[in-house]
Amino acid sequence: MALYDFAKGLILEAGNKVRFMMKEELDIETKSNPNDLVTNVDKATENYLYETIHHNYPNHQVIGEEGHGHHLKDTSGIIWVIDPIDGTLNFVHQKENFAISIGIYHDGQPYVGFVYDVMKDELYHTKVGEGSYENNRQLKLIQNTNLKTSIIGINPNWLTKPVVSDIFAPIVSDARSARAYGSAALEIISVAKGQLAAYLTPRLQPWDYAGGLMILNEVGGIGTNLLGESLELNRPNSILMANEKLHEEILNNYLNEQRETIASHHQQRFGNKLRED
Repeated sequence: MALYDFAKGLILEAGNKVRFMMKEELDIETKSNPNDLVTNVDKATENYLYETIHHNYPNHQVIGEEGHGHHLKDTSGIIWVIDPIDGTLNFVHQKENFAISIGIYHDGQPYVGFVYDVMKDELYHTKVGEGSYENNRQLKLIQNTNLKTSIIGINPNWLTKPVVSDIFAPIVSDARSARAYGSAALEIISVAKGQLAAYLTPRLQPWDYAGGLMILNEVGGIGTNLLGESLELNRPNSILMANEKLHEEILNNYLNEQRETIASHHQQRFGNKLRED
């Protein structure tokens, strides 16, 4: 079975298991802070993905949010980057608006990306170079926009934080409006579908964006960090994802003025290895 078909079947079956486990009472724990939650479903789903991948492809590396493969030594071969439940707060409180995300890399290069909106049963997927799809429907190239006519995605909590608020507040002020959906993977998909024109955050892990970034790139979107640099597979980063014109406008007219502040933020927050943040 081709790797693409295997991964597609795997993420759909993982979604089936999540829906089944949701019928039982959740076991909820906190991680780095009271709002950073993990459930028994997150852990069980990652274990299922990890064990199934390694049973079929024992030589593949796996990076997972809940503990698998955080210390990536090199990017050679096939690497799976998985988030078993992206949007755990939504999962716990709303029982919807969360996703399973998978990005597969070959020798460090994007190969296959999936984002599965579990409760809507909508699978977004791409094989790099062959377009992006929502289930069986190919997504169109996204349209360019200006900030003043754009709805952007950003968590409003960042506007209350020192330093970070100074970076983002002018962008939010000049945009037509801003929204927050609580799942980075689904917010990136919203950019890929043209529902949002951009998505920004000062901190995201590779498993949060790996699958979605591939899907976005296939429809003409651009994803970098806030300095305009490429996103790396083996470390967390800041995020600017947008249509091409808006990405350029935000980077040149807003973020470049804050380069020293952003660079300092990166130095303080991000090391060279994956870690919980």
